[in-house]
Amino acid sequence: MIHPDPAEPVTVLIADDDPVTRTGLRTLLAAQPGIVVLGEAADGIEVLEQARTLRPDVVLMDVRMPRRNGIDATRHLLAESADPPRIVVITTFENDDYVTAALGAGASGFVLKRRPIPQIAEAIRVAAAGEAILFPRELRRMVTARPLDSTRALPRAALTGREEEVLRLMATGLSNPEIAAHLSVTLETTKTHVGNVLSKLGANNRTHAVVIAYESGLVVPGLVG
Repeated sequence: MIHPDPAEPVTVLIADDDPVTRTGLRTLLAAQPGIVVLGEAADGIEVLEQARTLRPDVVLMDVRMPRRNGIDATRHLLAESADPPRIVVITTFENDDYVTAALGAGASGFVLKRRPIPQIAEAIRVAAAGEAILFPRELRRMVTARPLDSTRALPRAALTGREEEVLRLMATGLSNPEIAAHLSVTLETTKTHVGNVLSKLGANNRTHAVVIAYESGLVVPGLVG
């Protein structure tokens, strides 16, 4: 779900099978401005149950969890609700097949556990706003190092030339206002283009659209930005 009011705190559900990690994240994130931690989940089944009950804006999702991993949990969360939470994968390793799969399943982005807490909090805020992808440079490195298997080619003919241009700018991590300024168009026009790109690609969010563009070869990760 896109957080409706930047003046309101972003609500978060933490999903990780390590209780020490959960406690640490909850304590430290609770001290960050604009962040409210609603609860914790220890596995992929519990995160689905908690998300239905608590309705967080963002789920901070570990991918390697028992009973149901974070990839399957992400798919279920996005499929079962018309207004699902944003998913931010939190991981130890940057080049991780699990993370790549979670992004393909529709996660908004990922953040490394070793990052300082203010950066993790900022990742949560960016995901809640939904107008930029998280850490595009890291995403480019990940896709370059671990090419994603694609079972379908990008329907390039379905995108207009301007929509392809917008998609390439999205891949650099630009927000909607930044894309509008770059193209010298209105913010509303940019939002329309972004919405069209997501719809035509069948993408859950901006990051998913960029992953599809990387898979198809429309955007070459090492040459973007």
